[in-house]
Amino acid sequence: MITVAIVEDDPLIRAGIAALVGAQPDLAVVGQASDGDEAVALVATTRPDVLLMDVRMRRVGGIEATRAVCAGDPAPPVLMLTTFDGDPEVLQALRAGASGYVLKRNPDDLPAAIRHVHDGDVWLDPAVAGHVLAALAALPRPGVPSSLVGLLTPREREVLALLAEGLSNAEMATRLFVGTGTIKTHMSRILFKTGCRDRAQATALAFTSGLVGIG
Repeated sequence: MITVAIVEDDPLIRAGIAALVGAQPDLAVVGQASDGDEAVALVATTRPDVLLMDVRMRRVGGIEATRAVCAGDPAPPVLMLTTFDGDPEVLQALRAGASGYVLKRNPDDLPAAIRHVHDGDVWLDPAVAGHVLAALAALPRPGVPSSLVGLLTPREREVLALLAEGLSNAEMATRLFVGTGTIKTHMSRILFKTGCRDRAQATALAFTSGLVGIG
């Protein structure tokens, strides 16, 4: 059973999402919140496997809340919910640590998206994947140290540096005092954001970017 928590400020939409998720035999809603300010506390109390987060909320928005959740432990995969195809905040949310996004008008995609990010993958809604990938391609690419600062969160850079030291997921979890699931989520985001195809390529990137030094 995959447990899911929901952060959405519209009560009707939140109820609809909860009903859709709860109808799946392998998914269960364990908590709900109406504002991004409540997201960290919601994760701490319910410890969901996946967190659904609205991008735009009236008080604390989804980007700020995602950044806070991804910096904590546990740090479940965050799946963003957005209304607009070309929402510029979606890319900001991915850079803040989100593992993917789903358009609210495509609710049938939500169960599959939850399962994918729970497995450590990234989910990009087909309707807007082109916009996001084009924006990512326009960012400075690895090879210059500052590019990693723009692409990765501080914790993701820390995980990448430990990967370059040769640590396993379990060893990284021990070093950073987090769970192995949190490390797995960070690795998935690192590979997605940098375009690396595997851990070996990510390790090479850590050296060529100047994040860690040879010797």
